[in-house]
Amino acid sequence: MKISPIEFDGQSIRRVYDEDTQTWWFSVVDVVQVLTESTNANRYWSDLKRKLAQEAGSEQPYEKIVRLKLTATDGKQRETDCAEAGTLLRIVQSIPSPKAEPIKLWLAKVGYERMQEMADPALSLDRARQTWQQHGLSDKWIQQRMTGQETRNKLTDYWRGHDIKEGSEFAILTNIIHQEWSGVSVAEHKDMKGLKSHNLRDHMSEAELIFTALAELSTRQISESVNATGMPQNKTAAKAGGRIARQARNQLESQTGKSVVTGANYLAPTAKKALKVPRKA
Repeated sequence: MKISPIEFDGQSIRRVYDEDTQTWWFSVVDVVQVLTESTNANRYWSDLKRKLAQEAGSEQPYEKIVRLKLTATDGKQRETDCAEAGTLLRIVQSIPSPKAEPIKLWLAKVGYERMQEMADPALSLDRARQTWQQHGLSDKWIQQRMTGQETRNKLTDYWRGHDIKEGSEFAILTNIIHQEWSGVSVAEHKDMKGLKSHNLRDHMSEAELIFTALAELSTRQISESVNATGMPQNKTAAKAGGRIARQARNQLESQTGKSVVTGANYLAPTAKKALKVPRKA
């Protein structure tokens, strides 16, 4: 997932982009803070959610609310209720506020931009390219990142059509592929790079991107060859695809004497500085 906070009326609203489902998830409490200017937006949202749940007659008032780890003001990662734009609009309607209408228009604009990107995927690619360029990444790296994303999208399209559930099952299969080719899990690889809620692929080296793409390409083609359907068959294909990339990685490492899997990242200098562990006296 990719975190990209945005501003509304001078206040930051945290949001996360899920590349698997191509969905933006917004922090509900941040939107509540904007609308209510409450001194305790968490408490306001907790009380409102309880009220909405009672009215709905279920524990969760809305189906599409998920808990994701976001960076709080103190720099710590905390699970936070997040909702997509459509659900947020319904929440906004439950809060009396003079800012309700402006934020509805803002959310509608977000939805319109998403519709534009669905109609013309080049718009989404252009925005991604601009973001990576702003971070100082080379055109060569950007091209490899975008090529890898295309390979990833073809794999997830296959999964969607073959009884694999988006979200948890996508994550399980992705982790199997990654573990097989790299020798570490996605979480372990992120730890190596000092990443928290960042998108691992946005911090991969060119070689890591290439081997990830090879593993996912191999997985899809193996899956297609046997018409893998459901988790058991796709797990088998994921392991086989990952092993193909692992064999290629081992051959390259034996020739170069260098590890493909690395702790290098593209964090901003201030973030890297914060990751350093002080030496013992």
